[in-house]
Amino acid sequence: MNARGICKILQSRADGWAEGELVLANLGWREYAIMDAAKCQTIPNLEGMDVSVTQFLGALGGTGLTAWFGIKEVAKAGREDAVVVSGAAGAVGSMAVQMAKHIIGCKRVVGIAGGEEKCRWVKEHLGADACVDYKASSFVDDLKRETEGFVEVYFDNVGGEILDLMLTRIKRHGRVAACGAVAEYNKDGERGYGIKNWFEVVSNRIEIKGFIAWDFFDKAAEATKEMVKATREGKMKIDADNETVVETGFDGVPETWMKLFEGGNRGKLITKLV
Repeated sequence: MNARGICKILQSRADGWAEGELVLANLGWREYAIMDAAKCQTIPNLEGMDVSVTQFLGALGGTGLTAWFGIKEVAKAGREDAVVVSGAAGAVGSMAVQMAKHIIGCKRVVGIAGGEEKCRWVKEHLGADACVDYKASSFVDDLKRETEGFVEVYFDNVGGEILDLMLTRIKRHGRVAACGAVAEYNKDGERGYGIKNWFEVVSNRIEIKGFIAWDFFDKAAEATKEMVKATREGKMKIDADNETVVETGFDGVPETWMKLFEGGNRGKLITKLV
């Protein structure tokens, strides 16, 4: 199974690669691998920053790039926009919230997350103007209140009922960056929720665009530099709260991954093989 990971060089025959050095590579799920040096990536210097190297698998890696391109290139959020981010306490969502609020400077940023603790973290730690608890019985009314006047941008990580509801909260000519559909994953043959408010897309001329980060691969290096710069300047908080690192052996990997769909992680879920 393919997977990107951080690994330590045990032996090297390639110039410029030293024993003991940590590198990023698509090494797959295994304990040892023989890699082509050309397919490995050095880990950027984080000297002077209190940032864990594992963040290059998340906030400063593919996760951060997904949020960066989604909010900037796909949704084209600007300072004049109100933005809603679902999955706001998750790996991509937590970065999208910070980028919208602190880098772009959007006029209002509202998160959607599950549970009071996560919503408090999205507001107090990430800086969102508000965060709505989708597990609360008052969720629909709460969301309507926090999106009074409607919004220009919706960054969607979940799909399903929340996407359907958000279609009624977007302004005319609004934009949706369709990043994920966690509510629809692992249905095991069951039919998906099914969008009921689709006519809102037509009547309000809403633009919905799906994407993956590697659609913008040619811009990834520059975007990574910008993210590191923003972190150094204090515009983004990248710390232990941005990831959940679970130590496990191979037998425990499936159970660890299920935490993604049970709300058992905050930020990026990292599997550390021990």
